[in-house]
Amino acid sequence: MPEASKIRNDSYFADLVAFVKEMAFIDGGHDEAFTLASGKMSRWFFDMKPVMMHPEAGRLIGKMINQRCDEIGADFVGGLELGAVPLTALVVAMDKTSSRLGFMVRKEAKGRGGRKTKNPAGIEGASLAEGGRVIVLEDVTTTGGSAIKAVRKIERETSCEVVAVISILDREDGGKEAFKSEEINFESLLTRSDISG
Repeated sequence: MPEASKIRNDSYFADLVAFVKEMAFIDGGHDEAFTLASGKMSRWFFDMKPVMMHPEAGRLIGKMINQRCDEIGADFVGGLELGAVPLTALVVAMDKTSSRLGFMVRKEAKGRGGRKTKNPAGIEGASLAEGGRVIVLEDVTTTGGSAIKAVRKIERETSCEVVAVISILDREDGGKEAFKSEEINFESLLTRSDISG
């Protein structure tokens, strides 16, 4: 798989760092300032929703992830609700070179599949019924558990091949290692160290 590191050399990498520092990052000043969704305690807090919902920052994220999707090769992008839903919409809307489609995976299936799409219960959006190459998206990666759950559901219930997980930010809290142990290709546009120094 091509390396994501070349994105760091692009002129807009510094712009994304600045947006995240301004809109998404809080340094609590000590090791147990915040309780994360994973249950872990952390000094650092990231909320990517304001970044994804900002017009310039959102376009930047969509452009950067599409660049990687083109290089890796993906027919579909999507991921687990909630963080992956606006991210998927950004990536699909900013895709100017392919016919890449988006989907979402519900945390809890509503008990029905896609009546028109033929997707299994809990997978909504574009039809995955014919298979294809999938990149799972995540806004912030801590332990990797949510994205791994989405990957396994897609692999178990569709004929798609998950080729990578791409996150906006890796908190460097074990997610990268979890993906490696599960033999899932993982990369992020940013790391916590890029933001916290």
